[in-house]
Amino acid sequence: MENKNILVQDMRDKFIKFYAENDKAINLKAMPGHFATSSSHVNYYIDITNLKCRAKEAREVAKSMQSLLLHHVTTVDTIVCMDGTNVVGAYLAEELERGHFSNNNKHETVYVVEPEVNSIGQLMFRQSIRMAIEGKNVLVLLATSTTGETLRKSLECIEYYGGNIVGITAIFGTMNKIDKYDVFPVFTPNDLPGYETYAPSECPYCKKNIPITGIVNGYGMSLL
Repeated sequence: MENKNILVQDMRDKFIKFYAENDKAINLKAMPGHFATSSSHVNYYIDITNLKCRAKEAREVAKSMQSLLLHHVTTVDTIVCMDGTNVVGAYLAEELERGHFSNNNKHETVYVVEPEVNSIGQLMFRQSIRMAIEGKNVLVLLATSTTGETLRKSLECIEYYGGNIVGITAIFGTMNKIDKYDVFPVFTPNDLPGYETYAPSECPYCKKNIPITGIVNGYGMSLL
């Protein structure tokens, strides 16, 4: 147990704080190294746990997202939350309702939902949630958007259930557009000097036989 605590503390000491270029009120923590996602290798593990899970930080992220979406998105009926971003989604719904955004819902309030992953890895919405998707103006909210793989699955799912996608926002993202949709990330690679992402076959760390530190996704990191 003592060795494990020393390892955890050693990892914490390696994290660096980075502030959003457009909002100095929030920061994310990132650790340099060699990490693998489901479709790429990256040289930073970006830890956004506090931004997703702590009320104060999640509220600030939501305010920043509202500012980014202003003048680009006008109507939001539903927010679809990916990667455990429900807390941010709830605060974002409040920001949209009090801001210059409209919605067409009967009770004049925004739905905040998340898809379910079925036994074969497909995203789906249960019957009780479909009414929040079908015919609705949908904003997609992600923790991170780098290669676009998870994002495309989300978009395909929403379109399958009849949703009208009006925009995409993410806590961290490397792209401003995917297919025909605009993406509005709070943090970008400009906020993380030296951030790089590689196809696994082109990863310079792998070519130098540098072992992978951990596997990462929108929920966090698993050490190898």
